[in-house]
This record gives sequence, structure tokens and C-alpha cells, in this order.
Amino acid sequence: QVQLVESGGGLVQAGGSLRLSCAASGRILRINNIDWYRQAPGKQRELVANISSSDSTYYVDFVKGRFTISRDNAKNTVYLQMDSLKPEDTAVYYCYMDLSLSHFTRQGAWGQGTQVTVSS
Repeated sequence: QVQLVESGGGLVQAGGSLRLSCAASGRILRINNIDWYRQAPGKQRELVANISSSDSTYYVDFVKGRFTISRDNAKNTVYLQMDSLKPEDTAVYYCYMDLSLSHFTRQGAWGQGTQVTVSS
């Protein structure tokens, strides 16, 4: 059974920083692409950043220059460093991992979500 556990959310003032973590556990052969999404109240879930298995990164325009995605393959963990936070960054943040459980089995998995609240 694969499980993704997120941590690091909280309440911060505008201009502050938070670092989110998402750790995968279970029988995992390899973690492929990893995404961070967010969902604000009343809005659809949206992609924030992506990191590939070769460490290539992608950011949506509204977080470029402020957020940094990274991964530690030895720990099966992905991070999202969020700097210069704005009130509009307030949302529940989710990680999503594309997992190879074996040479023949691939599965996607979501974290449980962590609340980020940015006060003005």
C-alpha cells in the first residue's frame, strides 16, 4: 500500500515563506514525475509545479521566481519551497506522484493535502 504524507503547511503573513514536504512510503520501485497542485475555496484544483525524474522543472506563471520544487530520491520526498507568499496563494496544496511499483505496474497517488493560509 502506497501512502503519500504531506507536511509543512500553516499560517504565514504576506511576504513570508513556507516549505512543504511530501513523503512517499510503501513498495515503490521508482518515482517518476511529481506535481504540486493547489485548490482554493470555490475553485478548481490547479497545477503549480512539476519535477521530472531527471530533475527538469516546470512552474506555472503565477509562481515563477517565488516557488521552487525539488526532490530527494533517497528519501522518496518532494519539496515545495514557497517564498514571497501572497494572500492569493492561500489554498490546500496537494502532491501527486507517478509511481512505478514494479517493472510492469505504474500507479498515480495523491497526498492528503496541506492547508496554506497567507494573511495580508
